[in-house]
Amino acid sequence: MTPQTDIPMPSYTLHCRMFREAAALERLCQVVRIRGFRIARMAVESAGDHIDIALTLEGARPITMLQSQLEKLHTVAEVIPAQASGVRVQSV
Repeated sequence: MTPQTDIPMPSYTLHCRMFREAAALERLCQVVRIRGFRIARMAVESAGDHIDIALTLEGARPITMLQSQLEKLHTVAEVIPAQASGVRVQSV
C-alpha cells in the first residue's frame, strides 16, 4: 500500500447573481458538482429579487467551461470570475 499525496487543485472564485426561485441554488450546486468542481466556500446574500453568491471552487478542469454551463441555467443572471489563490481567470 503506497501513501497518497494530495495534489493541490487550482482554486477559483466565481460571483454569481441568480433570480430568486425555488431550487435555484440546488441546481447551481449540482452543475458545479457534475462539472468536476468542489465547493470550498460559499457565501450567499439575498438582494431583492436576486441572490448574490460568492463561490470558491477547487478543480482541475477549466473554469471557463463551468462558467459557460452556469450561464445556461435560466435562473442565472450573470457569472463573473474573480482572482483567487494566485490563479487569475478572465472572462471571455
